[in-house]
Amino acid sequence: MASEDLKSSGTTGAYDATAIESRLAESWQQSKTFHADPASAKPPFSIVIPPPNVTGSLHLGHALNNTLQDILVRYQKMSGAEVLWMPGTDHAGIATQNVVEKQLAQAGQSKHDLGREKFLERVWEWKDTSGGQIISQLKRLGCSCDWERERFTMDQGLSKAVREVFVRLYKEGLIYRGDYMINWCPRCESALADLEVEYPDQATSGMIYRLRYELVESPGNYLMVDTTRPETMLGDTAVAVHPEDERYQKLHGAKLRLPITGRIIPVIADAFVDREFGTGVVKITPGHDPNDFEAGRRHQLPIITVLDQQGKMNDQALHYKGLDRFECRKKILVELESLGALVEKKPHLNKIGRCYRCQTVTEPLVSTQWFMRMRELADQAIQAVREGRTEIIPQAWSSTYYQWLENIRDWCISRQLWWGHQIPVWYCECGQEIVSTETPTACACGSKKLRQDPDVLDTWFSSALWPFSTMGWPDQTATLQRFYPTSVLVTGFDILFFWVARMMMMGIKLTGVVPFHKVYLHAMVRDEHGQKMSKTKGNVIDPLDLIRDYGADALRFTLCIMTLQGRDVNISTKRIEGYRNFINKIWNATRYTAKVVEEVGTKPQSFDPSSFGQWILSRLSTTTAEVNAALSNYQFSEACSALYRFFWDDFCAWYLEASKPLIKLGDINQQQAIANTLNFVVETTLKLLHPVIPFVTTQIWQDRHQTDIVLEKFPQLSDLPQSLDQQKVQTAAVLIELITAIRTARAEKNVPPSSAVTVSLECSAELQQVLSLQSDLIVNLARLTELKFSSVAPAGDYVSKLFAGANKVHLSLQGLIDPEAEKQKLLKQQQSVEKELARVKNKLASTDFRARAPEMVVQKEEEKLREFEAELKIIRQALAGL
Repeated sequence: MASEDLKSSGTTGAYDATAIESRLAESWQQSKTFHADPASAKPPFSIVIPPPNVTGSLHLGHALNNTLQDILVRYQKMSGAEVLWMPGTDHAGIATQNVVEKQLAQAGQSKHDLGREKFLERVWEWKDTSGGQIISQLKRLGCSCDWERERFTMDQGLSKAVREVFVRLYKEGLIYRGDYMINWCPRCESALADLEVEYPDQATSGMIYRLRYELVESPGNYLMVDTTRPETMLGDTAVAVHPEDERYQKLHGAKLRLPITGRIIPVIADAFVDREFGTGVVKITPGHDPNDFEAGRRHQLPIITVLDQQGKMNDQALHYKGLDRFECRKKILVELESLGALVEKKPHLNKIGRCYRCQTVTEPLVSTQWFMRMRELADQAIQAVREGRTEIIPQAWSSTYYQWLENIRDWCISRQLWWGHQIPVWYCECGQEIVSTETPTACACGSKKLRQDPDVLDTWFSSALWPFSTMGWPDQTATLQRFYPTSVLVTGFDILFFWVARMMMMGIKLTGVVPFHKVYLHAMVRDEHGQKMSKTKGNVIDPLDLIRDYGADALRFTLCIMTLQGRDVNISTKRIEGYRNFINKIWNATRYTAKVVEEVGTKPQSFDPSSFGQWILSRLSTTTAEVNAALSNYQFSEACSALYRFFWDDFCAWYLEASKPLIKLGDINQQQAIANTLNFVVETTLKLLHPVIPFVTTQIWQDRHQTDIVLEKFPQLSDLPQSLDQQKVQTAAVLIELITAIRTARAEKNVPPSSAVTVSLECSAELQQVLSLQSDLIVNLARLTELKFSSVAPAGDYVSKLFAGANKVHLSLQGLIDPEAEKQKLLKQQQSVEKELARVKNKLASTDFRARAPEMVVQKEEEKLREFEAELKIIRQALAGL
């Protein structure tokens, strides 16, 4: 069957990804194929999904993360494991409350108009109707979760677990309530953990102001202090100098008069002061700075707070009461200047913390909050990784993990929200504090007038319990006993601290074992230029658009093949389009092989004995070993690269083409052996490809067998033909090198593939004997008019190439090209390339360019340099040949 027969037989055509993928995604949701059975005798493999926010929609980070998980799940299932992939969503306290509050605002209402109970009813109503959109999007991506077990961080079972943990840790003294300096978001009106405050990569431009405070005992003399937040000076209760700073040693204990307020404050000596910063004198505002707060404790200073929870000036701010903090800054500077207290102002670079949810500038405030002591838990989590009970991949992230846990502070776990797990603490009018997993009806004093703490727990508190709470903990369910600890966690490196470290600490503390044996941290998805995606840059790519335009399989394969450990994924639509062509190639090639099988039949367990037949089986064995090794070691890119090379290059470009003349020339036994080989290679490759591109492989398998491919055994070396003729394998390798040399010579001289040429081979007598037996195949695949053998190079108009070592192929150009015209064309190309090469060399030689340009831009130019040098080498070789 020639290639023309393939086109006319109706076996080619574009793969309709949209129709097929939508239908299969729906069928997978209805089936129980991926439902895990705790009673199964198979070895367990479990993984929990990083729960996306219930407010979220699919972005490329989700697409990457869940594609990698799905690959592992399908691979393990096909490898004989009983697999549980636990799905679910996070209630996302701040984000979800913001969504519903915005809806209310559009109707001219606020949460306070409804009251807490009615507001929460409204949030649940939104969650049931509009929340969880991302789950349907993950299903469209092909995620093979156990959807019957889908969980939500505020469902009944997980809420039970949260209360149980709070009460246990409270009774152990690990959870406590106290006044402390916390991060506060005026927009969300909630406390934030340190991790929830984001700082820009680069400092932002601001101002620093120098103020003068008059010495009470020496009127007309002043101490100069520098500040970036002059509005907080209304809350100053001291100024501090370093105890060893000789400039101010005589002023220890002196009194100063605070401008505007007239309050008398002391000069204190404290070693935390940086003598090199500014004047070496620091204003102390214990109510608005964490360092000042600690200094205030050491020196027993009063705490004056001048801001309220909305970021406005309060009663302590005198006549500035009610002003926004930034508006107050403008006005207080005017007053300070009029009093002569503002000495100077100058530009200053500063890193300002912002709320990770709404990007509002945060405020350090002293507040009564709930905290968790972390030191003991952190030490256990560090030890677990050091001892290898949990392995972090790539290993380089381990040092970052240790560094953060070694410097951990107590965790502020309370949030001033209504949506979330309300803290299970009740206060009685008698002053008693009741901490209970169940809602109490009365206090020990007999009073029934109980008030529950209005705050809720940080969203990450419930997320930290996710690996075991989703499986029924604290009850010892069959699922928990069978599938916990989980096998691996796949997540982005950016939540190593937010989530991974906290799960490690809580898992070890509450279950006695690590929550997962391995943690695979993938990198970030960026645009094709390596830039972080953002709406302001206009470079955000919607994965749902990509799925619609190119198919989920093409997107999955692109993300997977580009996922190198420790490196970001730079994605472009051009890449995805290229891999969509690969999906289409699989579709057409498998339909062609099915047509061959249908026409000539197969001979079971009979494999193509030709050189190419033995070679393709050898390459299949190598690829099978590479894919198994790569997936077992989380080397997703290596697995995809091996599969791509094998199917596109080895199978389609070589064996499929070689099989056509072999079928045409062979008898029925040979034809059936070739058909069986084609079929075996295709179906083995489909199984190897399935975890990465499940849709197209499932559809092809169903068309062939009416069964689901994910229920098939994942190929191992032991499943492949064992006794191959290695001499024939080597012969095929020489043939491929020979034909490639002929094709390269054609391309360099612009000889069209349709033009038949004459070739003379200069090789050893031994190789001539081998190749002469394959001469018909060589003539067919290389499109030759004649193949000759010679011990010396022929005279005349020839271009020569080496192959298989010192052997040479001589391609006759007589009548195919105009040597002079070819020479002029090459000289013109050479001139152009030399010009570009000189430009790039000059740019890279510039120290100014290397110092100022981003590393990625420099690397791009270095890559151009290598490409131009390689291109110039080829042109010069071609000119030498002429």
